[in-house]
Amino acid sequence: MSTDQIAARVAITPAAAEIVRKLVAEHGPLLFHQSGGCCDGSSPMCYPRGEFRIGSRDVLLGEIEGTPFYMSGEQFEYWRHTHLTIDVVPGRGGSFSLEIPLGLRFLTRSRLFEDWESQQLAGAPISPNP
Repeated sequence: MSTDQIAARVAITPAAAEIVRKLVAEHGPLLFHQSGGCCDGSSPMCYPRGEFRIGSRDVLLGEIEGTPFYMSGEQFEYWRHTHLTIDVVPGRGGSFSLEIPLGLRFLTRSRLFEDWESQQLAGAPISPNP
């Protein structure tokens, strides 16, 4: 590990970042939320900021492209040891996420944290809903 690396809980692919920038240009500030629901409820959903109510148990994992990424607290308990990368693929999810009219859907790719990431994040506070 390089000493300048900083562990992050969430990242975004260049393709997904491009779609987020396009959506911001059209809709203004956004937010992502990933719940532990069934079907598309377990996919990352993108909404105009202020049009989705963040729950008191939701956890702020970080920001991607200047957009906050929240996860339900219950889902976070299962995924707390994983790094999430938000990607975009062709297809239609069954949700109200903003990318759907573009014929795309966001998805989460995950991997277990490397040891150095786990060590860094062990002392990092989890950001509950502000």
